[in-house]
Amino acid sequence: MKNLQGAVAVVTGAGSGIGRALAQELAAHGAQLALADVNTSGLEETRRLLGSAQVKTYTVDVSDAAAVEAFAHNVEKDFGRASVLINNAGVALLGTFDQLTLADFEWLFRINFWGVVYGCKFFMPLLKREREAHIVNISSVFGLIAPPGQTAYAASKFGVRGFTEALRGELLDSKIKVTSVHPGGIRTSIAENARASAATRDEDKVYARERFNQLARTSPAKAAKVIVTGIRRNKARMLIGGDAYRIDFFQRLIPVSAGLMLAKFMGIDMPKSESVVPQTKERKEAKANRS
Repeated sequence: MKNLQGAVAVVTGAGSGIGRALAQELAAHGAQLALADVNTSGLEETRRLLGSAQVKTYTVDVSDAAAVEAFAHNVEKDFGRASVLINNAGVALLGTFDQLTLADFEWLFRINFWGVVYGCKFFMPLLKREREAHIVNISSVFGLIAPPGQTAYAASKFGVRGFTEALRGELLDSKIKVTSVHPGGIRTSIAENARASAATRDEDKVYARERFNQLARTSPAKAAKVIVTGIRRNKARMLIGGDAYRIDFFQRLIPVSAGLMLAKFMGIDMPKSESVVPQTKERKEAKANRS
């Protein structure tokens, strides 16, 4: 898909972060936009920022199959077609496996994994009508490696990666191209909005969010430019950010223990039971001094 001028691009999670930046970047390339988010106020702010771009917004909970099906029908009614689908909506969850409940796990999977599957399933008929079309599913670097403390999130993002790679193979000879995206640390509100297990301590929540903000170096605008360029070049997989490339290198070098090595590389030692938050050397020393 060399030219996005006039394309109808569907973006979920468009009320903030990468989704909002994607809407702006796609609009700059002349695309028409069908934007969805569960956060109506954030979605309206995105619309305001887009100025004169041709855009319609839809309040959609991607974890609800019926809602996503209705979304696809509404896009067909409003635009008559869809040529680019970007399944971007996602959430994060704080807590070790012991601390998480099954309800926590299921909540995250319904959004991060099933939201992607629903999007692909219900928009596929529209995409098949196009002369050329593209599906982009946002995974994560935690779809390449699985560090401690990320059992739910990593499982969902590995699932997105596997689903996307298989789907790409199935559609290889079709008009629909498929891309898996693996962002590293992107400066979005995902950490601030992350749900925590009931067993997670308040200090652990604060530390985890502060640590994410320290490590998130890539702007949503930069991520959006990389993704849109990848769509135009039909890239099968995209890494976003220098940290993503380093993580990919570690995964290829030491595939079995890459997650643990990454934790050590970052100066983090994941505790075995008492806390969800990785303990740095300084935090360990402070704890020893208190005792």
